[in-house]
Amino acid sequence: MFFAQYYLDCLSQASYLIADEATGQAVVVDPRRDVSEYLADARAHGFTVVGVINTHFHADFVAGHLEMAAETGAWIGYGARAETEYPIRHLAEGERIALGDVVLEVMETPGHTPESISVLVYEHADDTVPYGVLTGDALFIGDVGRPDLLASVGVTAEELGAMLHD
Repeated sequence: MFFAQYYLDCLSQASYLIADEATGQAVVVDPRRDVSEYLADARAHGFTVVGVINTHFHADFVAGHLEMAAETGAWIGYGARAETEYPIRHLAEGERIALGDVVLEVMETPGHTPESISVLVYEHADDTVPYGVLTGDALFIGDVGRPDLLASVGVTAEELGAMLHD
């Protein structure tokens, strides 16, 4: 498995390139707007980016999912509750995305936003314990994502906070 984190200090934003080295299939999770680094790393390792996953709609930075899809032909995935003005793959609870032996599993984790998902990463398809989990902004070390950002669109902090707690 290839697993790389890209961290943007000024935004405290993490994104990831995950690939199965045997098949060369890769997914980028939560890409920032400038996708050149992911593309360069994918090319350098001989990977084909087949999918782009946003763990939620990002209010604090401009995501690069549209640019990544345009450059690679990859599908764009969001949680099942997401509604967009462009084609997406709705990712449901328990859905498994096989890149070869490397598998990503979707967990619906609403609370920061209604469509929030987390992504379990399995190094091998038959592993019972994941290598890691990508939580977007649902969970942080010692904290959780803010549930008060969508009041302007009719979702209260109390509603999202309850979802986050659950």
